[in-house]
Amino acid sequence: MACAAVLVPGLLRGAVGAICSQAALSKSTRCALRHLSLTSIMKSKRKTDHLERTANVLRQEVVTAAKVCGTVNESPSVKRLRLLVADQDFSFKAGQWIDFFIPGVSVVGGFSICSSPRLLEQERVIELAVKYTNHPPAVWIHNQCTHDSEVAVRVGGEFFFDPQPEDASRNLVLIAGGVGINPLLSILRHAADLHRERTNRGNGYEIGTIRLFYSAKNTSELLFKKNILDLVNEFPEKIACSLHVTKQTTPISAELKPYITEGRITEKEIREHISRETLFYICGPPPMTDFFSEQLENSHVPKEHICFEKWW
Repeated sequence: MACAAVLVPGLLRGAVGAICSQAALSKSTRCALRHLSLTSIMKSKRKTDHLERTANVLRQEVVTAAKVCGTVNESPSVKRLRLLVADQDFSFKAGQWIDFFIPGVSVVGGFSICSSPRLLEQERVIELAVKYTNHPPAVWIHNQCTHDSEVAVRVGGEFFFDPQPEDASRNLVLIAGGVGINPLLSILRHAADLHRERTNRGNGYEIGTIRLFYSAKNTSELLFKKNILDLVNEFPEKIACSLHVTKQTTPISAELKPYITEGRITEKEIREHISRETLFYICGPPPMTDFFSEQLENSHVPKEHICFEKWW
C-alpha cells in the first residue's frame, strides 16, 4: 500500500491473457461507493488508513467503475488482480496508485498499479499485486473477490515516470523491497514500451539504461521474476537486474542463479550507478527508503533526482 511520496519536479510531469467483459456498476453500488468515500476515514479508527495518510497527495477527482476480470497467485502471499476499466477517460502514469473502493467494505484500500499505461490503452486493463494482511481490502481480495466482482478506483500519487518526447534522455535506477516492486515494475514496463516505440517508429522519448535492484525474503517472494527477466533478455543493452534474497533456505534454480545475490542491496552497489543523467526511484519499507534516499543525498545526488515512496 502506498503511503508517502516525494516528487521529482520538472522531470516527471504530465497531466495478459483473459478476455474481459464490459464493466458496469449498479445504481445501488455507485451510491454505496459514494458513501464509502465520505465515511471510510471515520470508520477505520484502529490505525491511520490509506485515505488519511495520503490526504494531501494529489489524486484525480473522479471515481471510476471497474470489474475484476482475472486473478493469479503471484507468490504464496501475493495475489495479482486484473481489473477492466471500461471508461475511456480513465488514465494513469507509470508508478501511481489507486484508491480501491469495495462495496460493503468500509475501509478504502490503496494499491500501486504494477501494469503499464500501454496495457490500459490496448486492453482497458490495469493490474495490482496485493500482499495478504489483515487489512480489510487485502482480506477481501484474497478471500472474497471473484471474477466479475464490481469495485471502483481513483488514481493518485506523485511518484511516477512520465517523460515527454522532447525531454533529455535519463538513466533509471529502480530500488525495490518486497511488494514495493509494484510501482517500479510499472515504470520498468513503461520504459520498455517507450523504447519499443522509438525503435519501431524512429522517434519518441529516448530512454537511457535501466538498472533494477530488487530484494525479497526468498526467491518465492520475488514477484514478477519471469516478466523482469523477459525484459532483461529482450533489451540486454538497456535493462539489467540484480535480485537479492535475505533468507533463502532452498536451492536457487539455474535460471535465476545468474541474477541472484544473497544478502541485502548495498550502498556500494547503488553508488556505482550515480551520474548526472541518472534518476533514482525507491519503493519499499520506510527504513529501506529512508536509508537509500539519505545515502544518495550524502553522495551529492540532487534531491530532484531522487524519488521515493514508502509502503506499510
